[in-house]
Amino acid sequence: MVLLASVAAAGYSQETVTEDSGTGSGKSSWLTAGGYASWLHTAMFDKPSEEWINTGMLHNRLNFKAYAGNKVTFALELRNRFVTGDMNDLDPGYVSSLSADEGWADLSWNISAGSSYVLNTMIDRAYIDFTAGQLQVRAGRQRINWSQALIWNPNDLFNTYSFFDFDYIERPGSDALRIVYSTGPSSAVEAAVKIDGNSRVTAAALGRFSLLNTDLQLLAGVTDDEYFTAGTGWSGAIGPVSVRGEATLFSPFKSADAEKSNFIATVGIDKAFSDKVTALAQLMYSTHPLDLGGFTELYSGGLTARQLAFSKFSAAVQLIYSPQPLVNISLSAIWYPDLDGFYAGPSADFSLAENVDFSILWQHFSSTFGEERTRINLAFIRIRFSF
Repeated sequence: MVLLASVAAAGYSQETVTEDSGTGSGKSSWLTAGGYASWLHTAMFDKPSEEWINTGMLHNRLNFKAYAGNKVTFALELRNRFVTGDMNDLDPGYVSSLSADEGWADLSWNISAGSSYVLNTMIDRAYIDFTAGQLQVRAGRQRINWSQALIWNPNDLFNTYSFFDFDYIERPGSDALRIVYSTGPSSAVEAAVKIDGNSRVTAAALGRFSLLNTDLQLLAGVTDDEYFTAGTGWSGAIGPVSVRGEATLFSPFKSADAEKSNFIATVGIDKAFSDKVTALAQLMYSTHPLDLGGFTELYSGGLTARQLAFSKFSAAVQLIYSPQPLVNISLSAIWYPDLDGFYAGPSADFSLAENVDFSILWQHFSSTFGEERTRINLAFIRIRFSF
């Protein structure tokens, strides 16, 4: 049960996230403000008949943007989390892990903590953006999204995330400088550089263009000071079926027996069968998947793009059904052959009123680490108000 206690309350997100979040209900000519507040209850257990670990989290997000004319934007976004329940007592490292910040600037603080609670504040967006015609320059903590596929994203060099973390729809940011020059409606060249908390530099350039009704991209650079990185991504369609994929090579500059080049490739298809049913499937291949030490590493994320794969081959499927406009029901599954394991996650989302949503999720994991078989269930109930 200590293993269960080391996992933060989280789950899978079916939402497509843009950089700008929040409804922005507070508006003026030069300032916008928005955000949300939610309550998430989590129960973790091996079997329903055995002991449950219960945790509650009040999650508040605040998004602010200020505009200096029509070319300069200042953004500040932060999340406040008040967590109470069994987690603190069962895992002594949980409080410190909540305040961990992988960025160059440490912008996460535990404001107050006790034997059964912790209050954390984290700034995950803080940047200045300058846009003039086809040129955009953004400096500060930001999200740099280079992904094309819908589940695994080896092209996403700057800020990877846990696939299962459904309560953090904005996803992590990077302390970075990004320059984008748009050359057409579907073409651009851009370059970005970030520094992490260990002063390691990731720098890369990317070019986007369209060919034969397919959006293509090519990228190259350096990851974490140590790896030459090159990759490609694409998204297009074959008839009514969308096809998306990414492939990236990570090759260490200094060859060592313990460190080998890793090539990760993924391809997926998705199709809307009607306005009510959507399905997708995705495969991923890695020449050197990450050797996990246990379930916590699989679940919590915090990995780099070269560490996305836990099995040489992985497969994922998802089915989303919307019986009416205010209801979404989904079922997701992932297969990890090398772990002799799988993940299964049904969920249901309901719109209770304007800006009020209610969600129920279940996550089941079954995997083998070493010689130990691990089966874990996580059940979530969440209500969220956006403003």
